[in-house]
Amino acid sequence: MSTHIRIYFLFLLLFFLCHDSFSQGKKYKVAVIGFYNLENFFDTINDPKINDEEFLPEGPYHNTSAVYLDKVRHLATVISQMGTEFTTDGLALMGCAEVENEGVIRQLIHDSLLVNRHYSIVHYDSPDRRGIDVGLIYNPKYFIPKCSAPLFVHLPDEDSVPHYTRDVLYVYGMLNGEPVHVFVNHWPSRRGGEEASAPFRAIAAGVCKHAIDSIIALNPEAKIILMGDLNDDPVSPSVSKVLGAKGDAKDVQQGGLYNPWNDYYKNGIGTLAYQDSWNLFDQIILSSAFLKKDQKGFFFKEAKIFSRPWMIQQSGRYKGYPKRTYDFNKYIGGYSDHFPTYIELLKEVN
Repeated sequence: MSTHIRIYFLFLLLFFLCHDSFSQGKKYKVAVIGFYNLENFFDTINDPKINDEEFLPEGPYHNTSAVYLDKVRHLATVISQMGTEFTTDGLALMGCAEVENEGVIRQLIHDSLLVNRHYSIVHYDSPDRRGIDVGLIYNPKYFIPKCSAPLFVHLPDEDSVPHYTRDVLYVYGMLNGEPVHVFVNHWPSRRGGEEASAPFRAIAAGVCKHAIDSIIALNPEAKIILMGDLNDDPVSPSVSKVLGAKGDAKDVQQGGLYNPWNDYYKNGIGTLAYQDSWNLFDQIILSSAFLKKDQKGFFFKEAKIFSRPWMIQQSGRYKGYPKRTYDFNKYIGGYSDHFPTYIELLKEVN
């Protein structure tokens, strides 16, 4: 083969390699959004405004300073690793539930494992009768809140006694310069039975749905993230009917909601276990605007449940479950009775 022919074929090879590299060489900015139920994250100080006596040092759970600080470190260990397979920055946003007050969240984000991320907080005290709230942790490098508000969930009285639950936390802000609406939830529990308590969760879902409909009426392409411990599964009526969240992206109409957790649940994969059955209460649901991949803004890539062997109970009656903080009232050095969830968003950059 002559030198000219060799050079010609070499040129063709380089051309196709470079062309293929260029066509596949798109670069993306990554934002990881998470949610974590922190399981009875109480401090050791008596707050006379709430019922926190169980979690005082002299209470049945013996929540001493040593126990509390150990739990802080364990939660920080989990959060510090979430999403780091996508970006060394980890989480851009994380909703949290079962926190006593802003102080415990602040202690968490100042743990040495997290302090270099410079996380900030959005939090309001809820009227919940247990004294627990929801909150939002955010990295100012990614997200700048513009306004926020607690949305009251009005439940019917029980025998003429007011029935209070957690507010829905609403935060509007800029995610890398892009407007995003965030709803952080912890819907009423299944205490008293799933069916009997379902109307309460439907009410909480209705609060979110009303707010979302108002946003979509103004902008059908609004980007909305609804996250939380919903105390219901992706197929439950509160999620599938009241919110109208669809498990198949092809079924989501403009302004509708997409739930990426349906397939996980149908395959028996969950975030918490009860009586050897898995539920997937911890969900992150997205508006239709996140589903278009050919756009300038962030789009949805994938959803994951964060679990590691060290977060799983290895023996006893809870073997295979998320390793919880307490076994009854005995501290066992766990993390939470829920696994956290997170999603990866991508945004093409030049």
